Amino acid sequence: MKGQRGDQETRGRAENIHRNGDNVEGRRVETSPASNQDSGLSRETSEHTSPRLPVSISPRPSSPPPSTFRPSKRLGQNFLRDTNVVERIIRALNPQPDETIVEIGPGQGALTGRLLEQAGSVIAVEFDRTLGPMLAEKFADRQNFKLVQADALQTDFCAEISPASSARVVANLPYNISTAIMQRLFEQRRCLTELVLMLQKEVVERITARAGSTERGYLSVMVEAYSEAERLFDVAPGAFRPVPKVWSSVIRLKLDAKVRARVENEELLWQVVSAGFSQRRKTILNNLRHAPEPLQTKVKQHGGASIVLCVAGVDVQRRAETLTLEEWARIANAMA
Repeated sequence: MKGQRGDQETRGRAENIHRNGDNVEGRRVETSPASNQDSGLSRETSEHTSPRLPVSISPRPSSPPPSTFRPSKRLGQNFLRDTNVVERIIRALNPQPDETIVEIGPGQGALTGRLLEQAGSVIAVEFDRTLGPMLAEKFADRQNFKLVQADALQTDFCAEISPASSARVVANLPYNISTAIMQRLFEQRRCLTELVLMLQKEVVERITARAGSTERGYLSVMVEAYSEAERLFDVAPGAFRPVPKVWSSVIRLKLDAKVRARVENEELLWQVVSAGFSQRRKTILNNLRHAPEPLQTKVKQHGGASIVLCVAGVDVQRRAETLTLEEWARIANAMA
């Protein structure tokens, strides 16, 4: 399991989401495929370090990667060498013999192998064209293994898991496109019931931030709208080789079929949230007044930003990070 890295088009889509939404994705962070005999999990690297490092599980190194596969500096590959982390992820996921598990970014498949031992079916979605054939060969004798060589941002997960009607997801999402992939997964929650994700620790802190926290952003609201989040455990930099400069965290998201607020128009809701976080230092009033089209037209059609906020019962001087999901929904409903 590894952090996938998309092509230029993929990164462009992620950057567009960032510009219109949460600035969590704004920093340049390299992503990380995984090794063969390592866990299969990898970690993204960043130019920022956590000022205080929390206690984590003690590393237990596994065998080094084979000589035929070398870490790519261009992709910022960091191999997870701690098999204890793999086992903790397996215990957290607890795959069942009658269910389907989707793994995004399997790397060279060490975690995949553990999943295949317990799950009824494992569908591995791998972007890397070099790793795909290696996975196909490694698990050629496993009847419950399916490889999907594709971009996770373009994958129809509900179609891939067929004939199963539902599945759970385990993944290590790259920092720079984590919003885009999570949004893709949320869009397909009709067939995806739970996500167990490894992310950069800073991302987890932001997506679990509640209203009033300066860490709160677009992705925080989206996670709150579609899931129940549970932070599971942290992973120290020393668990990886080469050692990254950041901590990682594993989080569980239990998905809801419907948005967790009364919303008349979900597309409009996310236009409003995106505009609200576009300039974090400005009030919600100013951000709505300068919202991009077509939202700005919608605001004007309903009397302007001040009237919309008045109808929604939201103080015009509030800032985006202070608003609850219910308040965002009321603003969108005032224009529905």
